[in-house]
Amino acid sequence: MRKGRRMKKQDNMEITDKIIMYAAIGAIILAIIVISLFMYSKSLSEEVRNSTLNLSQLTKTEDTVNTDDTESASTQIGQSVEESENELNTSNMQNNEINDVANQASNELNVNTEVQNQLIEKVEEQPIKELSFKMPVEGEIYREFAKESLIYSQTLKEWTTHMGIDIKADKTTVVNASEEGIIKSIKNDPRYGLTIVIEHENNFQTVYSNLLTSEFVVEGESVNKGQPIGTVGNSAVFEIADEPHLHFEIIKDGLQVDPNLYLNN
Repeated sequence: MRKGRRMKKQDNMEITDKIIMYAAIGAIILAIIVISLFMYSKSLSEEVRNSTLNLSQLTKTEDTVNTDDTESASTQIGQSVEESENELNTSNMQNNEINDVANQASNELNVNTEVQNQLIEKVEEQPIKELSFKMPVEGEIYREFAKESLIYSQTLKEWTTHMGIDIKADKTTVVNASEEGIIKSIKNDPRYGLTIVIEHENNFQTVYSNLLTSEFVVEGESVNKGQPIGTVGNSAVFEIADEPHLHFEIIKDGLQVDPNLYLNN
């Protein structure tokens, strides 16, 4: 009986010890948890404080950077605007210079055009002198102008063209200038013998061939209408078989024309 009680008491002591041990362990665990929570809370507060500080510093840095960037950007923009204004002013100056040159050229062109118009008006105001050619000798025209037809040549014994008119006249008959002008040449033509050429206004020339003499004039001399220039002969090789006569031509703009169209007896 006593032995049973003793064993029961021993069992109760063991249970109590276990409870105390478990309680101690629980207290230790709880202390560890509390300490851990405290340390975690402190660490979290420190991180929050550091984060806040860093955020504040970052904000200040950003403000500084933004301020610096803004100031730099403003400075660059100001410089760019100033450079653009300078370039624009330079471009405007160049454009003004170009416009001045263009205006000057235009004014000069207008002046030149006005001068040309004035010269043209003066030329148009001057009347073109109508030339009226006189028969260089009195006589019969026995061989006509034949540029587009053929006539028979007694000397050449063939049909040929004839670029002037032949005026029958005695040998040594005085030949007169058909119109006023300048003696262009005095020459011995291989076909038409001794020949005098007079140059007139309006691109006219007169030709006097088959002459005997040209003693009245010299080359370059100015002659009046009707002024003696030579005498009728028989020196034209191409017309040697014909009677004495004056071979007479009128040239207009370098081409032989029919003298009958311009002669005024």
